Amino acid sequence: MKLVWSPETASEAYIDTVKSCKSFKESSIAELLSTMAAGWNAKLIVQAWFHGAPIVTSIGLAIAARHTRGRYVCVVPDEQSRQKYMNAMKEHDEVAPPPEVVVGEAEAAMAGLVGVDFLVVDCKRGDFDRVLSFAKLGQRGAVLACMNSNTRDGNAVSGFRWHGVLERGARVVRTVFLPVEKGLDIAHVGSTTIGGSGRKAHRSRWIRHIDAQSGEEHVFRG
Repeated sequence: MKLVWSPETASEAYIDTVKSCKSFKESSIAELLSTMAAGWNAKLIVQAWFHGAPIVTSIGLAIAARHTRGRYVCVVPDEQSRQKYMNAMKEHDEVAPPPEVVVGEAEAAMAGLVGVDFLVVDCKRGDFDRVLSFAKLGQRGAVLACMNSNTRDGNAVSGFRWHGVLERGARVVRTVFLPVEKGLDIAHVGSTTIGGSGRKAHRSRWIRHIDAQSGEEHVFRG
């Protein structure tokens, strides 16, 4: 099996996220990631969050999980971050289901999360690359997103390479950088067999996203 795009689910999640996040000034990435996670029908959505990060993306991912009837898990590095995250999410529990939170450093936190379909990390989190390297991606393939990628050495085209941080044998089908907010790097990892060898990549399709605040349109391959 492989990830299959569902335009209906994507559209429903996008509309719900726009309505739920309209009070936030910067919600374009939340809307985009929610749409993608729902459109790919992700059953295990994981976000690596840290103390001080905005909560809007988490709300969008929780909404996506509700539409896919999947599981949304937030990984935080310490108890302080967990408390901050839980308090922020409680303010929006009418639109986002109760979150599942895992506390711990990258290797320990990701150890029990097997079959990740959609993973979001923030480059402002010091161990974001370790979260990626310890991620146990699903056999259907996975979509990975790095937020705030312009913060890496202040350069969107720094030495970061997906192959350098992912588990050995991961087959990166395609990548794209979107200049939304402070930069968003996205990678699609292809489906694998039980033995880890790659299958033939599915045919790509174009995904269109419009920033609700600026009206700017972004088009990329999914």
